[in-house]
Amino acid sequence: MRTICVVGTGYVGLTTGVCFADLGNRVTCVEIDLEKLDTLRSGRTPIYEPGLQEMLERNLRAGRLSFTDEYALAMEEADLIFITVGTPMGADGAADLSQVEAAAQGIGKNLKRSAVIIDKSTVPVGTGDVVQNIIAEYTPPGISFAVVSNPEFLREGSALSDFFNPDRIVLGAKDRAAAEKVADLHAALGAPIIITDLRTAEMIKYASNAFLATRISFINEIAQICEKLGADVTEVARGMGEDKRIGPHFLAAGIGYGGSCFPKDVLALHHMAASAGCHPQLLQAVMEINQDARKKFVQKLLDIVGDLEGTLIGVLGLSFKPNTDDMREAPSVAIIQSLQAAGARVKAYDPVAMANAGEALPKVTYCATAYDVAKEADALMVLTEWNEFKQLDLERIKRVMRRPVLLDGRNLYDPEEMAERGFIYRGVGRGA
Repeated sequence: MRTICVVGTGYVGLTTGVCFADLGNRVTCVEIDLEKLDTLRSGRTPIYEPGLQEMLERNLRAGRLSFTDEYALAMEEADLIFITVGTPMGADGAADLSQVEAAAQGIGKNLKRSAVIIDKSTVPVGTGDVVQNIIAEYTPPGISFAVVSNPEFLREGSALSDFFNPDRIVLGAKDRAAAEKVADLHAALGAPIIITDLRTAEMIKYASNAFLATRISFINEIAQICEKLGADVTEVARGMGEDKRIGPHFLAAGIGYGGSCFPKDVLALHHMAASAGCHPQLLQAVMEINQDARKKFVQKLLDIVGDLEGTLIGVLGLSFKPNTDDMREAPSVAIIQSLQAAGARVKAYDPVAMANAGEALPKVTYCATAYDVAKEADALMVLTEWNEFKQLDLERIKRVMRRPVLLDGRNLYDPEEMAERGFIYRGVGRGA
């Protein structure tokens, strides 16, 4: 058993802390938001992630997991200290490192024994050196420490599985012995471990996310071409994915990527590249195609319905992806705001994200079921591929709608079947 401190209980921090506790370690998480701290101490998770609530309760009961707002208490016996605070987008597109810097100060001021500081937050290349310098500034003489970069690769909606079954563990450090200590902590997971220098490890995270975002934008551009030329992008993607050089992942055409990682990380990498004198034209195109995917989807509705003034549009799915309540950079926000700007009234349903959606979309009418959303609607738009939308009673949906117009932003339904049922149906990249 190891004693671990985790600074920050956002999506990454809470998952990291709970999962390491579940592996038998003693974990104390630092959270300075007192309201959030009370929620966690009461055994409730402030985020929705399948399985996380049950695991949180189990490890609290076992005494392996605790929460505090005091750095000194959390770090008292810890020899491994994770930084997992947020790095949101700044006004210029660069990552905002204020929370990382504050965490480094808190660690430095309270470090009373030798420890390894593990930066798990997604940070610009070179941040490991910044963290090293800040901690050194505040740490008392005679206390040794090392900084290791350990970027996370957790997908919202499957974070627990990703933690316990990682494709790889990436570690970057100047001190090889420190990296080996962190490698030993992850040994139970049985994954390949890549040890490199600090800056390369930080870059691996950005390069990975930017590449996945590029695949999504690529297939969305192919989808637009398919629509003009009469091809079906779902079959195109299937044919591409069977090629072992390409693979099937992240080739689902739709309304673009969202969430807390891809938009922020692509923009941050673009900013880093431009600041270094590079010309990141591919990254620029990836971002532009992603924004265009939302605009083109709204245009499909305009082409069918015409003037939206006074229309009632139903929306199924609000979170940026299924199995999460995360609304950060969700495509639904931009799409719904465009509908409202054109004069439409919008009502919506999402299995878990409606509470979070209210802040970004206060003028939406939120409904209890998909069928309530469809009632009297002039059109229905599917924006998140929740499982419960895959087998809706489509006859019932059509029966309660004012007009049987259904725009499928996630290609859940078969175009021929929808036509046979009498719907005016549009998917993404499904041919003429």
